[in-house]
Amino acid sequence: MPNGPLSLPARLHLLAWDTTKRRITGSTHLHHLVRAGALTELAQRGLLVDDDGIVTPVDPDSRTGDVVLDGLLELVSESRPRRWKPWVTSRARVTLDAVQAQLAAEGYLRARRKRVLGIFPSVEYELDRVPVVEALREEARGVLEGPVPVADVGDRDAALVALATAAGLRTFASPEERGLHRARIDELTERAGAAAPALRKVVQDVRTAVVVAAAAASSTAPATTASN
Repeated sequence: MPNGPLSLPARLHLLAWDTTKRRITGSTHLHHLVRAGALTELAQRGLLVDDDGIVTPVDPDSRTGDVVLDGLLELVSESRPRRWKPWVTSRARVTLDAVQAQLAAEGYLRARRKRVLGIFPSVEYELDRVPVVEALREEARGVLEGPVPVADVGDRDAALVALATAAGLRTFASPEERGLHRARIDELTERAGAAAPALRKVVQDVRTAVVVAAAAASSTAPATTASN
């Protein structure tokens, strides 16, 4: 993948951008998708584990060096115990805000400050590195379509495709394409949690929560622009 240093939640956020229209699509549930990416990466790194279904930090003082992932680790450590599915939605906009600020600081997005009703401060984001996002999408579609065997796909790349398709990102794959590659998506979901049986369950739970959140959002709210 291009942008190897980018975290899974950051890459999921970039995949949601329509590079032609320069806007986010499906943003009514983007915060859930981004949170799911952060949970998955922390679980893949072994920093969050499943303790009888409860999301549990291995060491509350652990740090990754990534402000988004570390912020979620701290939030989980300081909050009441929850299972994986509730954590996909609980205070998810905190993680989305952190990802957007991080991508703006690193030059992927451009922040434009404004005031709502002339009073309340707000921030809108514009895509600033279209070629990077297009390259990311091309590589991710290669993972979705093959011909690389699933066993040779990295766990983060597998999780990227598994979560993006669960969220129904049309900027990544159409409903018809998701149906065509259903079997491979299922294999990639398994691959994303292949490091341990417990991790496989975590990935499945998180992915299921994204599907539910996406369905609920699409049935109750129209798409909006990328703003805070």
